[in-house]
Amino acid sequence: MNKTSLLIILFTFFFLAARSDPGDTVIVKKKYFTKQLNSAITLDGIPSEEAWNLVEWGGDFTQYQPNEGKAPSQQTQFKILYDERFLYIAYRCYDLAPDSIVKRMGRRDEFPGDWVEINIDSYHDKRTAFSFTLSVSGVRGDEFVSNDGNFWDASWNPIWFSKTHIDNKGWTAEVKIPFSQLRYGNETEKTWGFQVTRRLFRKEERSTWQYIPQNSGVWVSGFGELHGLKNIPVHRQVEIAPYVTAQADKYKKEEGNPFAKGFDTKLNAGVDGKFAVTNDLILDFTINPDFGQVEADPSQVRIDGYQNFFDEKRPFFIESRNIFDYQLTGSEAGGDYDADLLFYSRRIGSSPHGYPNVGTGEYLKLPQNTSILGAAKFSGKTKNGWSIGVLESITEREMATIDNNGQKRKELVEPLTNYFVGRLQKDSKDGNTILGGIITGVTRGDGLNDILHRHAFSGGLDFLHFWKKRTWYIRGNIVFSHVQGSKEAILNTQTSFEHLFQRAGDREASVDSNRTSLTGTGGTIRFGKIGGRSGRLGQVFKFETGITLRSPELELNDIGFMLASDEINHFTWAGLHYQKPFWFFRTARLNYNHWSKWDYGGKFLYQAFNFNSHATFRNNWQSGTGVTWNPFDVSNNALRGVSAMRHPAGIGHNLYVTTDTRKKVYANLSFFNAWGFDNAIKNNEVDLAIYFQPLDALLVSLSGSYIYYWRRQDQFVSNIDYNNTTRSIVGEVKQKTLRFTARMSYNITPDLTVQYYGQPYITRPLYDNFAYVSDPLAKKYDARFHVFKSNEISYSNGEYTVDENTDGIPDYSFSKPDFNFVQFRSNLIVRWEYKRGSELYLVWSQANTPDASADLDTPIARSLFDNAFADQARNIFLIKWTYRLLR
Repeated sequence: MNKTSLLIILFTFFFLAARSDPGDTVIVKKKYFTKQLNSAITLDGIPSEEAWNLVEWGGDFTQYQPNEGKAPSQQTQFKILYDERFLYIAYRCYDLAPDSIVKRMGRRDEFPGDWVEINIDSYHDKRTAFSFTLSVSGVRGDEFVSNDGNFWDASWNPIWFSKTHIDNKGWTAEVKIPFSQLRYGNETEKTWGFQVTRRLFRKEERSTWQYIPQNSGVWVSGFGELHGLKNIPVHRQVEIAPYVTAQADKYKKEEGNPFAKGFDTKLNAGVDGKFAVTNDLILDFTINPDFGQVEADPSQVRIDGYQNFFDEKRPFFIESRNIFDYQLTGSEAGGDYDADLLFYSRRIGSSPHGYPNVGTGEYLKLPQNTSILGAAKFSGKTKNGWSIGVLESITEREMATIDNNGQKRKELVEPLTNYFVGRLQKDSKDGNTILGGIITGVTRGDGLNDILHRHAFSGGLDFLHFWKKRTWYIRGNIVFSHVQGSKEAILNTQTSFEHLFQRAGDREASVDSNRTSLTGTGGTIRFGKIGGRSGRLGQVFKFETGITLRSPELELNDIGFMLASDEINHFTWAGLHYQKPFWFFRTARLNYNHWSKWDYGGKFLYQAFNFNSHATFRNNWQSGTGVTWNPFDVSNNALRGVSAMRHPAGIGHNLYVTTDTRKKVYANLSFFNAWGFDNAIKNNEVDLAIYFQPLDALLVSLSGSYIYYWRRQDQFVSNIDYNNTTRSIVGEVKQKTLRFTARMSYNITPDLTVQYYGQPYITRPLYDNFAYVSDPLAKKYDARFHVFKSNEISYSNGEYTVDENTDGIPDYSFSKPDFNFVQFRSNLIVRWEYKRGSELYLVWSQANTPDASADLDTPIARSLFDNAFADQARNIFLIKWTYRLLR
């Protein structure tokens, strides 16, 4: 069956299914009327001022979880007022057992204990909202909500004020939100959407002011309405936040190395800022940013050739990231292809691409990261439904310094580079139809022309359309890329792991060493149902199906993230979700998935089927399990471009259990096991995490993970030229990985916290039973390899020597691939928000990546602790002071 016929059949089936579902979701909108203040309010958490009597209490909340639609265990009320500069909210959270109120504390955006929250759709676009959460302990949380509640961005950190108070009726709170932190139009009289939610921690119960059925599949578009806002002045936000950092690095001194004296110091300064060009469009900028307070990345090592993905943690780049987020797929079924992005902000300020030639007796000083000279973002949403995002950043021309007996020379390791991203979206039909586009560009200065593209561009057009009260949708995108560079740079791209044009077989692309550009395309189409009619037990049927494509020449990794090109993936997910309590469940989910993959030459590559189930029980324990059957698997990448290779079919199983997270001590235990048929693969993983909260202000967690990964024969080792052909050397691998993670969070006050993160990590792959690939697509597993006999291979001084024809003359050799990678990373951070938006950080970071490559025989746990805490660690002590000036 060809690809076009498959698409037609799939979408015809689901279109007919869509026509047959009548749906029953009806949301009756509530209204609340506010008034303007005529006297002052003292923010003390007790709404007793006369000014509050101007308006009535809003109330009549409804349970959202667990008993949807029923009256809550404890009622909640609120009032809303405003003046020319602020929106004021008062809360009365009734509780018949005030001593049972849970006053847990945590970091900002951790939402601990009992809390109350307001979501404000000030654009009134029925898609986006600003969320302000206040726990009874005084800890604040804030998020920007987009995609009608499907994306909550906790990186948004506005300035706002709050106080709480506990009395014999429960607890109360007062909140003051500057209008400058919201975005809205210039209408004389405004109507905003809003929702108030309360969490009763001890019952794990949530209730809302505006009832929104869970089977509706919506959130922001179901909000009630706030009326009475009149003649609010336009508040153009202006914020300037200068910072100063002082840093000292202490590490093991290296005799004779002028760059490793054992102690370095650095003083740095910069400025961040925000400026409202209009009331709904903001310019953010940073000059000479410093991110020394950011938590270290977890350790990761892959032996399959694919690149690692690390989450963005730098504040400037994660704020407003919803506008710039452009996943190529984003499927409900999930898959490796979901990692692919047109914009991956970690490319900006990453490690230098170049590495200089260092001779014997020479010492090297290499920048760890490319310096960001400055960056700016222009983002926001107009009252006409246009979402706009523009990002520009420039990184420094970086040089490495090499010392040879006191004579220093410099070599370029990264050219001056400009990064650009532009994003535009338009809402129409009350947010039921969204059209958008994106364009990205990377321009590099002179240098490293043999390995880097001089110019790299990518872009895309996307659409999303809902119907039947937003329970059905179709969405998709078309993307392109175009890279330019020298013949050497483009040849490097053609033969890179993501492309492998040199691979033998039926290919849509082949290596051309004279090319100076590549142009690729891709796209996704998804069709699904996210809500609708509920069954007798509250179950809702949901599904999604689609296809996602990457052409052979698609190249995104200059500013985006792409694991592989030359793929056509089909996916389907279907779920039966029980959203109301029944039997001994609070909620339950049953899911089915399947995946298929082809390359652009039409070769069938992969198929898998999965069933998984998840449940939350009435005692608040959670558990889930799943099984995946993979009957067919061919990899175009495993042999790094020599040919495709068939992998063994197999089956995998996972299981997890989480105890009641409301308790002072709770735990999570999970297992994953996979088996390849023909006794070809084993993968066993166990993870255990224990959380301990001895005090409301203190949370400690300890977790450990152990992975055993074994492949009998087909783990890639090396490609070697021999007799006018290429030998792909493979072997048996036994890889053990051990990871421990410790975290501690202690609140001295809601605005003064101490946080610790530490992670020792080790992975050790050991290889044996080497072979070369003789028939990579053979049906029988053992027929794919020629295993070297004892008289064909020998080992000496870290090298394996092969004599294939046993004539006594070595034919070729390859290095011993075994290694032992150990790393320890930690951060201890004291954060004090001494003034709203102004912070002081005290940071101690420790990093240790010892040379443990020869330690292959010591038991893995002992090797980890012998090496991870050795005395060669680098200790970084940093003080960062910021002061935010707000107008």
